[in-house]
Amino acid sequence: MTRSPDADGDARITVETPDGERHEVTAEPGAVLRDVLLAAGLSPHGRYARRVNCGGRGLCATCGVRPADPPDPDHWHDDLADRFGYPRLSCQLRVRDGMAVRLLDKRVWGSRASDGGAAASPTSTDDDGPE
Repeated sequence: MTRSPDADGDARITVETPDGERHEVTAEPGAVLRDVLLAAGLSPHGRYARRVNCGGRGLCATCGVRPADPPDPDHWHDDLADRFGYPRLSCQLRVRDGMAVRLLDKRVWGSRASDGGAAASPTSTDDDGPE
């Protein structure tokens, strides 16, 4: 669904964080989503990739998000993401009004169900705070 931009011409974006918090962000239509998220203090990167990433060139795949209604892919990674259900790179998505994206809970090791059925999750010893 596409809505009209607000009175200033800005597009409205709904961003859901991994913990379920929702944020409304405005940005210029056509801006790079990754840059908009970073400017709003909503990093699409995990804890370590905040410091080490490709700077938005679509090479490291660390800025993945889940758009509610993704546009047609126009980048090689987004083509694969679309085909196999992977997250889309926020550095390759352009802001459009009414866009809704979910930031991912990014972990180095992820989690898997163990033999006992409980999810195993890594512990962190750094003091960076939550991802």
